[in-house]
Amino acid sequence: MSIRFQADNDLKFAIVKAVRRREPAIDSASAHEAGLEGVGDPELLERAAVANRVLVSHDRRTMLNHFRDRLAVGKASPGLLVVSQDAPIGPVVESLMVLWSVSDPAELRDQAYHLPSLIRHVFPR
Repeated sequence: MSIRFQADNDLKFAIVKAVRRREPAIDSASAHEAGLEGVGDPELLERAAVANRVLVSHDRRTMLNHFRDRLAVGKASPGLLVVSQDAPIGPVVESLMVLWSVSDPAELRDQAYHLPSLIRHVFPR
């Protein structure tokens, strides 16, 4: 099974388009396609979990806290990828493609990574 991505409300659509253009086999849904426009962070995380999709977001200010809170109450997540707002699109797309091609979805479960660097954010348990 391959990793499936879910863009949140604030992720630049150019990233979703570029991923689709570079590798059409990657299942990457935009917030609009998934009906997530205007949905708050905790609900975004829940819907991504129900759909078994790794959430991709620019929102590092609050999303990491909501992700941490979700894990703290025992709720699982397919994963969270936080993209810096000012990161060039090319390296972000390349990072998503690398994750998709070499990772098993279980490797991202309950993990948060920063893109394009792929630095893992560690949450104490």
